[in-house]
Order: sequence, then C-alpha cells, then structure tokens
Amino acid sequence: MTTYHFIGIKGTGMSALAQILYDSGENVQGSDVEKRFFTQEALESKGIPILPFSESNIKEDYTVIAGNAFPDDHLEIKEAKKQGVTFYRYHEFLGEWLKQYTSIAVTGAHGKTSTTGLLAHVLNSSFPISYLIGDGTGKGHVDSKYFVFEACEYRRHFLRYEPDYAIMTNIDFDHPDYFTSIDDVFAAFQSMADQVKKGIIACGDDEQLQQIQAKVPVVYYGFADTNDFQAQNIVETDHGTEFDVFVRNTYYDTFSIPMYGDHNILNALAVTAICHYEGIDAESIKQLDTFGGVKRRFTEKKIGNQVLIDDYAHHPKEITATIESARKKYPNKSVVAIFQPHTFTRTKTFLQEFADSLSQADRVYLCDIFGSAREETGQLTIEDLQKLIDHSAILELSHTEALKKYEDSVLIFMGAGDIQKFQQAYEETLTIK
Repeated sequence: MTTYHFIGIKGTGMSALAQILYDSGENVQGSDVEKRFFTQEALESKGIPILPFSESNIKEDYTVIAGNAFPDDHLEIKEAKKQGVTFYRYHEFLGEWLKQYTSIAVTGAHGKTSTTGLLAHVLNSSFPISYLIGDGTGKGHVDSKYFVFEACEYRRHFLRYEPDYAIMTNIDFDHPDYFTSIDDVFAAFQSMADQVKKGIIACGDDEQLQQIQAKVPVVYYGFADTNDFQAQNIVETDHGTEFDVFVRNTYYDTFSIPMYGDHNILNALAVTAICHYEGIDAESIKQLDTFGGVKRRFTEKKIGNQVLIDDYAHHPKEITATIESARKKYPNKSVVAIFQPHTFTRTKTFLQEFADSLSQADRVYLCDIFGSAREETGQLTIEDLQKLIDHSAILELSHTEALKKYEDSVLIFMGAGDIQKFQQAYEETLTIK
C-alpha cells in the first residue's frame, strides 16, 4: 500500500485533501514549517504525522503531493524529483482523484468556501460523500456518491479539473498579481466552463456569468425573475433568513438559513438548484437550516456586550457583504472594522474600493499590510489607505486595548493574512484584571 506524503500539509487545501485520503483508507503523512496553523487540529485528531521539512522524509515508494505555495527548488521537491517518485502538485492530484465520483466543483471570486461548506452539509445528510472545503476541512468516504470541492481560479489551477458539475458564484477582478483584467478572469472561467461534463449552476444576477458559453445546460439562480431559481419574499428573523424559492416562476418551497445578507441567500440558492437538478427532495435540502458555518467566515464570539467576528474577507466586495451581515444581525449595535490588507498588489489595485467598503463601518482600524513572499512591496504603506478613510486609525498589535471603549459593538476582524493575532491580543487584554 502506497504512502502519500504531503509537502506543506498545513495549507488549507492540502490538509483537507490529506484528511480525505486518510478517511478513504490510505496511508498519509506530511511535512511543514514549525509555526502552528488552525488546520493542524483536524490532522492531529486523526493521528496524521506532521514532520519538519527534511530530505529524509521522501522515500522511493511514496506518492508525493506538493502544495502550490512551494517552489520547485524546495528541498523536499528537489529530493522527490531526484528519486523519481510519483509526484503531483496539489491541483494535479485533485484532478485525478475526483474522477472516481460524481464531482461538483464550487468556484467563483467570492463565496466559494461558504457555498462548498453549505453544499457538503446538505448532501452529507442524505448520502455518503467526500468533500474538500477551502477552510482546511476535508472528509472522505470509501463509498462516496458525490465529491464536493472548492476550485480556485488563481493561476488557472481549476483548469486541472473536469468536474461533472460546476457551481459558479460570481466573476470579479481579484488576484491582480496574476490576472491582468476582468477580461482575463472571465477567459479563465470560460475555459473552466468548457471542461464541465454535465451542467453548470451559475448566478444569473452576475453580468459576467450571463456571458458564459457552455456545451452543457446552464441553470441560473438569483433574485431577478429571469433566473431559473429565484428567491422571493425574503424575511429576516431572529434566527436567520427565510425565503421562498420559485423554480421557473412556479413556487417550489420555503427555506431558511441561519445567516444574514444577500450573499448567503445566493449561496443557499446555488445549493438548492444543484440538489433539485440531481433529484434530491425539498425536505433534504431544508438541512440548510442546520448549517454551522465554515471556519473564518463570520465566526462569532460574544464577550460582554461586544461581539467579536473573525472573517476571511480580503476583497472590497467581501468586506461590504460582511459588514452588511453584521448590521442585519445586530441592528442596534455599532460596527467597528479591524482590517489587515492581504498582499501589496491587491491593496494598491483596490485602494479606493477598500476605503469605500470599509467606510460603511462606524469606525475603522487598519493593521499593517500582510505581504506575500511573491511580490515587491513598492512604496505603498497602510497610511496610504488610512488617509482615504475619515473615521480610521492604525492599530498596533501592542495597543489593541483601544478597542475596549466600543462596549456595545460588533468588532469585525477581517483579512486573509494573520489578522487573528490582533483578535487574540485583544482578547488577552480583556482577561488581564
């Protein structure tokens, strides 16, 4: 029996894939840096070994899977190539593995992880399934009927996949270190659409997605009445959101979700559409209401009258959606945004858009830009963003107690870097008496 060795096993996609292979009865191990990541807990709970990087980790009968973040000159990758072992990059291996199942790719500029998690939750209540979620969660099953996975457009990695179905949530300009324009992003999604084998579920309210050409049926969902699946009669309750679903203008059923905001309704519509297309009944789809959420997507903690929210939002549209959710859920509290920009290229490209979206909060604190090893920093600093936002200040890691004064407020810690350390530092100031 072969052993699968993961180079960079703590990465979100990598740890999820490692768990899937482990659950499917394979021998799995991996290596990574010493620093602790939130993805480690699941790996450790399953007893999957995590080793420090070393050439001696590579054995000739292993199948080696390398994370996309690691260059070809990484010591373990060089050793794997030297020994001539079976070697894959993460997205290459995933493309092969999913061929065993009815595969559903979830892609889009925003909402991928939440939609993947929601779909996996609903299908998992009716079938044995495998799923790979971008928050580091993965589950395998030997008898899986479906394989639900998050497919990322960055560097066109999703073109390694030929899924049965694809859910496309939206097309937007992001990853400016790779994509040159919105047209370049659209071209990538169009290439992805060409590889789908059975059907595409796409948000019809998205102007870009309306232009997608496909050889398979395209089912559209959204709020506009031109969609095949439409949400109407939306009611916000104490527990979340209720809405009616109309299928081609005929009432289908009423659903509820334990979340707030239009983006969450759209994600639920996407799940409803694919399940309906696959002949799953409405009662099973109503498991939407028991969804517990995914990691780092509106993850809440209450301390006194303050609500602390950890969220992965790192693009202006995601920031707007997260603030909207907080306002709908807590209409009587003020909203304080604590934001750490992720990569200099993204910050520079969207400087004004970041300012506009953050300005929707009552007060804004900015943390230093989280750079990427891939890029030049240029002359840009966090002060360039701060100048564009009236009610904003720079937050130092050593002075997070400044947030204590917002007693009856929602504090949203947002970013794709290590923004969690600011929340952690703040929570520590609350326990020190």
